[in-house]
Amino acid sequence: MRDTLLLVGSVPLDTPEQVFRRFGPEIGEWLSYIPDGEVGERRYWVDGIAYRVFNGHPEIETIRRPAPTADGVEEWRPRGVHDTFQFRVRPGTGKVRFGDPGWRLGYTRDAINSYFVFRQLKKDGVVPEHVRFQVCLPLTYSAVGNYFPETEDLEKVVPGMTSALTAEVSEMLRHIPAGELAIQWDLAIENRFVEEHLARGDIEAARAEVRRLARPAAEVCAVIPDEAHVGYHSCFGTLNGWPTRQPKDMTGTVLLLNAMMEATARSVEFLHFPTAGPTDDGYFSPLRDLDAGDARIYVGAIHHLHGSGGMRAQLDVVRSMLPEFGLAAPCGFGRTPERPGRLLTEEGDEPPPDILGTIIEDHRAAVDLHRQFLQ
Repeated sequence: MRDTLLLVGSVPLDTPEQVFRRFGPEIGEWLSYIPDGEVGERRYWVDGIAYRVFNGHPEIETIRRPAPTADGVEEWRPRGVHDTFQFRVRPGTGKVRFGDPGWRLGYTRDAINSYFVFRQLKKDGVVPEHVRFQVCLPLTYSAVGNYFPETEDLEKVVPGMTSALTAEVSEMLRHIPAGELAIQWDLAIENRFVEEHLARGDIEAARAEVRRLARPAAEVCAVIPDEAHVGYHSCFGTLNGWPTRQPKDMTGTVLLLNAMMEATARSVEFLHFPTAGPTDDGYFSPLRDLDAGDARIYVGAIHHLHGSGGMRAQLDVVRSMLPEFGLAAPCGFGRTPERPGRLLTEEGDEPPPDILGTIIEDHRAAVDLHRQFLQ
């Protein structure tokens, strides 16, 4: 049962060693992959890119930044979607380019450092031998889509960002054995763009949109050898507290993941999608059209939005569409540090004193349910 659980990415801890030591012994036997917790600037997902890469770039102008603290000290972490960095491409720039390929975005540096800790703790038996090191990266539109309000500017940044991500993965693979590595591509902004078309009832526009959003996948995955694993994580967003949005059904998620599968010339080993509260067939029926191939599917159902029937009632419906799947939370845990229990507790509740204990307890309970459910 090594593929029963997936950790989507971020964890409210400060170092990769803390993450590996806490989660490896507790739930490692049910994991195929373990992330480093997306610590440091990555705890705020792509806001670190806005702060370190776009802000101050000679071809990009900063037109808004997060408001300072109450006593006037600079702040780069947004307090919500209203407070994010905003940029525009400087006039006369045809395409924004990023220097220092392989290192400019910071993902290679962090992955190499975290892999060293991962490797040592695997030797010590803290991380199970079968578990791969999981690196979570935003696909191109997730990296840039929140920050450039003008479509013309956005499309000037997309090619350069795709090249920068491709270079990061290529450099990563020079330092980390492919057989020890899993790359997870995050699709939060892509999901939002698709859902905006569906909210207007324009299914054809949504179909065209997923084809556009999936194009970078072909380039970034072309450099990943078959020995490494690749996965996609569709997301409903967490910046204002999870979920940022709740679509009326799974149509957008299925369109998006199918487009990613089609664009990826190599194998895809896993797909993840979140759920919200509904348990009706209509909400989940689009899953019948999910073309997952041989990829392992993880259902992001470990959360607090379930009704009186709990997670089991929802999984009963999902199983009528997907006979086999693993379980996960809908997103990472580290991006709401002011209230880290928001994924797991009811709105208004005080977060438990040991949020990590709660996360682990909920995942272990999910394993028990999964075992009973599939018997």
